[in-house]
Amino acid sequence: MSPREPGPVEWQMLEAWAPELAARRCPVPGGGELRLLEGGEGSPVVLLHGRGNAASMWLPLLPELARRHRVLAVDLPGFGCSSVPQGTLRTAEDGLRFFVEPVEALLSGLAPGPMTLVGHSLGGLVALELALRRRVPVKRLVLVDAMGLGPEMAWDARLFFRVGPERVARVLGPKRFRRLAPLPDTPENRRLEALAYELLTVPGGRPEATRAFNTLVPLTGGVFHRFERLGEVKLPTLLYWGEHDTVLPVSLAKAAVKVMPEARLVRVPAGHSPHLEQLDRTLTELKAVLETQAIA
Repeated sequence: MSPREPGPVEWQMLEAWAPELAARRCPVPGGGELRLLEGGEGSPVVLLHGRGNAASMWLPLLPELARRHRVLAVDLPGFGCSSVPQGTLRTAEDGLRFFVEPVEALLSGLAPGPMTLVGHSLGGLVALELALRRRVPVKRLVLVDAMGLGPEMAWDARLFFRVGPERVARVLGPKRFRRLAPLPDTPENRRLEALAYELLTVPGGRPEATRAFNTLVPLTGGVFHRFERLGEVKLPTLLYWGEHDTVLPVSLAKAAVKVMPEARLVRVPAGHSPHLEQLDRTLTELKAVLETQAIA
């Protein structure tokens, strides 16, 4: 799969919101390449987005974080402007490797030193797995409504993913699609919603990434998780969760915080994307995490 260029909405947002960030593509083993948005100096903060999105969905947070840290927002394999080579995708472990190994290779090559990983949804699962694999130096985790903590996922969310957000977006059109998970109604959020729609409706879709994701999220039974290994994560960890998440319920985080030795749970009045729905609160929590040696 060849990489794509940013769409017009993304270009405009990058120029308007974060002109100081550099976008670059980095090759990874096997012939693929990942795009990242990079800026700032200091201790590195790596941000990993959810299914169907891209690094640019973190734009409301990046300029402020880049004031005191080196930010590295990565397009996950097969999404955004990243490409990956095709491979076997039969099992959930295959799907997990599809997303994790290119990111791991990228971070190993950049050698940014001990880093904080911030992951939302699918990106949270990638961050968790990177911490468990211990092949890149991770010092903190921030898991935002993350996959991987347990087997629960709402049935309507599973059906939505199996039908395909890309297909649903095209059928509904931008105005009706926006109503499925609206952000607070501000000019900035309307642009973010337009960006999310643009990312989902790129020509050709993202079939490899979709197949990989579907191995992790079956229609029935438990979704892929690492609950039995959460006790191995002895890093300071913030579980940042929307109380009204109808995709991954807050009960997942409540169970996880009991078995993760250095974890703390912060619940906010939001849905599946609290980092965007509660932007000011998110920045406050992230700054507190990044400026202290421990979370709990």
